[in-house]
Amino acid sequence: MNLIEPSWDFYRTFLMVLRERSLSAAARQLGLTQPTVGRHIDALETSVGFPLFTRSPHGLMPTDAALELRPYAETLAATAAALLRAASGQHGAIGGTVRISASEVIGVEILPPILAELHRDYPDLSVELSASDVVEDLLRQEADIAVRMVAPAQETLVARHIGAVPLGFHAHRSYLERRGIPQTLEDLSRHSVIGYDRETPAIRSIKGRAPDLPIGRFAFKSDSNLAQLAAIRAGFGIGICQNALAARDPDLMHVLADAFELKLETWLVMHENLRATPRCRVVFDALARGLLDYLRQ
Repeated sequence: MNLIEPSWDFYRTFLMVLRERSLSAAARQLGLTQPTVGRHIDALETSVGFPLFTRSPHGLMPTDAALELRPYAETLAATAAALLRAASGQHGAIGGTVRISASEVIGVEILPPILAELHRDYPDLSVELSASDVVEDLLRQEADIAVRMVAPAQETLVARHIGAVPLGFHAHRSYLERRGIPQTLEDLSRHSVIGYDRETPAIRSIKGRAPDLPIGRFAFKSDSNLAQLAAIRAGFGIGICQNALAARDPDLMHVLADAFELKLETWLVMHENLRATPRCRVVFDALARGLLDYLRQ
């Protein structure tokens, strides 16, 4: 291995090539030229002493060594982004950038009005919202604050328990007028049910808490909870969504309320190192108030 430490820029380029599997695509994302990206990869390979990519009909394929380096490059990228967010809030007033991680449904359906009110009060604040069902790692600084449906296990995280979000079966009024209202869980076998495409740990957890659900197949399947919600709203069939969210639409009807209900415990979490950071504290408190107001619905 070359003793000269590679430039951090090389790892940034390496990570983008990993994601894009193409020098030209990585160059477009980074705002560089393709030859520059190629030189970065060549220099990094020279420094580490082994090849990182091989060419294939499907683009640049990472070697096993490259895949082993990937988590370290991702940690560098997350740390660099966190450093810039921290630097952005050092001018005295409440301002700068805060990155929030939340599930698709929470990020798209619940947080925007909360964040809009926050921005009116603190116009110098900039928010980065990662709306994904992938749990981002706060210890690696992939986000500053997270809304989670599981209790945090790490002791170095500051957590506030917001409460339980109740979920139930819902359907659009137009669907129920066509197909009738199920009276028992067994009736679901005669209805168009909306559900998941692949069984994830979260799905297995839900199934474990509701083992008696008699669902043999789904008429509509998607890994996206937002897509499932859209299908419910469109009148495709019966699906599970948050009760408070469905209550906003008078055409969405809660069915089998006495036979089925799930509750998702909700937590607001950030790294303990950020608790004294003014911009993060303000955002954390605003999210807590807004989410509590939502649950009171």
